[in-house]
Amino acid sequence: MVNRRVALVTGCSSGIGLALAEALVASGWCVYAGSRDPEALALLGSMGARSVRLDVCDAGECEAAVARVLEEEGSLSALVNNAGYGLHGAVECTDLEDVRRQLETNFLGAVRLTQLALPAMRAQGSGTILNMSSMGGRLSFPGGAFYHASKHALEAFSDALRFEVAGFGVRVVVVEPGPVASRFGATGIESLAAAEGPEYAGLHASIRAGLASTFEGPGGAASSSPEEVARVCVDALESDAPSARLVVGAMAEQLIRRRAETTEAEWDAFLENLYARPGGIGKDRRRD
Repeated sequence: MVNRRVALVTGCSSGIGLALAEALVASGWCVYAGSRDPEALALLGSMGARSVRLDVCDAGECEAAVARVLEEEGSLSALVNNAGYGLHGAVECTDLEDVRRQLETNFLGAVRLTQLALPAMRAQGSGTILNMSSMGGRLSFPGGAFYHASKHALEAFSDALRFEVAGFGVRVVVVEPGPVASRFGATGIESLAAAEGPEYAGLHASIRAGLASTFEGPGGAASSSPEEVARVCVDALESDAPSARLVVGAMAEQLIRRRAETTEAEWDAFLENLYARPGGIGKDRRRD
C-alpha cells in the first residue's frame, strides 16, 4: 500500500509501550506490538495492533519479528526500541547475571533490532529509529549504576547511528522522559531485594523510599503519564524533521539542566539530600 505507515514497537505489555501502541493505532498506523506477556498480547490484538511475541533478549524472536513485518507489509517505517526496566542496587551487591540481563534488555536488544531493521530502511530510502532513553541517560543516581549505564550506552549508540544512517534517509530520535507513572518503581524495589548488603542498607532504604514516593499511589511525584510520552513519540514519528532529542516532563528538564550546570562536587552534595551515603568518609573527603 502506498504511504502505509508501519511500526514495530517493543515492550508493549504496559506503560509507555502500551500507550504508544494504542496512540499509533488511533493515528492510522499499522502497528506490530511486541511483548513477552500472553495477556498483553491478547489486549494488544483487541486494540487493533498486530501482537508479536517478542523478548528482545532472544535473538530468534527478534529476527522473526522483523521478518514477519517485512513479509506481511513489505516495508518498515519505524522501529521503536522501548523495551526496558530499571535494575537497582549498590554496585558491589549486584549480581553480574542481573547486570547482563539489564544491558541485554535496555541496550543490546535495541542494537540487535536496529541491525535487523536497517537493511530494509536503507533499501526503501526512509525510516525512523526511535530509542526510548530517559533523563537517566543524561545523569546518574546512586543505586542505579547499571540502569544508567544502559541508557548512557543507548544515547551514545544513537548519536553515532544518527550520523551513519542519515545519508540513507533514516532518522534517529532519542526520547528522554523523566519519571512516568508506571511499574518502573515497583520493579526497581523488587530488584533491590536481590542486592542486600549491610554496608549499603541505609542507601537501599533511601532508594526504596524515593521510588515509592515517586511512583506509587495517587500522590506519586511522577511528572508524566505514559500517554503524554506516547504523544511526543507519535509527533516525532510523523514529523518531517523531528528533533534528535526530546525531553519529556518538567522534572526531566529541570534535572538535566541542573546536572549540566553543576560540578561533580555540587551534584554529589545535591544527592546527599536524597540518599544516605554509605561508609564513614564525610563530605570533607569528597573530591571534585
